[in-house]
Amino acid sequence: MDLTYTAGEERFREELRGWLRSHIPDEWTRPGFWSSLPSEESFQMRRDWEREKALAGFAGIQWPTEYGGRGGTPGMKAIYDEEMVRARAPQTVNPLGLTFLAPTVMAIGTDQQRKEIIGPLLRSEVIWCQGFSEPGAGSDLAALSTRGVRDGDDFVVNGQKVWTTNAVHGDKIFTMVRTEPGSEKHRGISMLLIDMDQPGVEARPLKQMSGASEFGEVFFTDARVPADECLGEIGDGWRTAMLLLSFERGASGVAQYTEFRRQYDEIVSVARALGRDQDPVIRNKLAGVLAELECLRYHAMHVLTQTEQGRDLGFEASMTKLQWSETFQDLWEVFDDVLGPDGTIREPVPGLDLAALHSQAMWSRSVTIWGGSSQVQRSIVAERVLGLPR
Repeated sequence: MDLTYTAGEERFREELRGWLRSHIPDEWTRPGFWSSLPSEESFQMRRDWEREKALAGFAGIQWPTEYGGRGGTPGMKAIYDEEMVRARAPQTVNPLGLTFLAPTVMAIGTDQQRKEIIGPLLRSEVIWCQGFSEPGAGSDLAALSTRGVRDGDDFVVNGQKVWTTNAVHGDKIFTMVRTEPGSEKHRGISMLLIDMDQPGVEARPLKQMSGASEFGEVFFTDARVPADECLGEIGDGWRTAMLLLSFERGASGVAQYTEFRRQYDEIVSVARALGRDQDPVIRNKLAGVLAELECLRYHAMHVLTQTEQGRDLGFEASMTKLQWSETFQDLWEVFDDVLGPDGTIREPVPGLDLAALHSQAMWSRSVTIWGGSSQVQRSIVAERVLGLPR
C-alpha cells in the first residue's frame, strides 16, 4: 500500500483547507450546534452551504469536469473526505444522490437524464432519496411488492417504502418497482425516477430513539411517472441497482477512520473527566479499540491504493463495510463501559454535556444492519472472496 499523496493532491488539500476555514463559522463546529436547531432550519442552512461549496469547485471531486465535477484523483477524493471531517463541516443533505445516483446516471443514463439530473443534484437544487427497502423486503430486496402498472405513456405506482433517508425533504426518489405483472424475484423490476411533489406520494417521518427523524416511509397511491423516467432498461432494474450500489465500493474508509479517531479522543477525554482513565480494565478496552482503529486506517489506505491502481475491488468491498461498522460499534461499546452507571445521565459532572456522544452511541447500534448487515457481509466474503461453499 501507499501511505502518501502526490504533491498535486497535497496542494489540493491546502486549497480545500483554506476554503473550509473561511466558510465554516466557529459556532457550527460546537458539539450539539446542529441538533439544537429546528430540523427545517438546519436542513436549509446545510443545503445553502453545500450549494456554495459546489459553486466554489469543491464538490464532485472525482466527477468528470463535463458534469460539473473537478476531475480529480481517488487520492483527492480521500483528502476531501478526510478534511471535511477534520473541519467538522456540515453533513451533506444529498448523500444518496451524490454517492449513488449521479455516477449511475453518468454511466447509463440518457443524454436528457444527464442534463436534468447531475448539475441540479450537485448544487443541491434537487434533493434525492432512495426507495429500496419495504416492510416485507429489507435484506431480501427482490421480494419487493411495490408495483407499477403501464397506463399509456405512464406507470401508475402503488406500494410502500420504508427507512427512506431524507424522505420528508426529498424532491425526487429513485426507487425499485415491479413493472412486469407475474414476474418474480430479480426479474421484471425497474428503477423509476419519481417526482415526490405530486398527488399520490406521501412521506411520513420515522422518529428514532435519539429523537431525530432522518428516515421516513413513503406511500405511493396511484402515483404517476412517465415511462421514460426509468434509469436503465424497463424490467432490468436489478442490474441497474447493482451498478448503482457498486459506486460505494471505491470508498476506502479514510473518512470513517478520521471521524472515529476524533470520537475516540473525545471518549478518552470523558474517561479522564470522570476519573476512570486509570482503571486498568478501561485502559485495556481503550487500547483494544485503538488497535482496531489503526487496522481500519491501514485497510483504508490499502483500498485507496488498489483503487488508484485501477483495480475493481468487487466483492472485497464487503470487507470494508464489515470492518468499519464493527469497529464503530466496538468504539461506542467502550464509551458505555467508560460511563458505567453514569450512562443514563446527560451531565454526570458539571460542564460535561454528553448529549451529542449519547446520540452517536445510539446511532452505532444501527450500522451493522443498514447497508448490508454484518451477517450478509460475512456470507459475501466467505462465498465470493474466500470461495467457501454456500
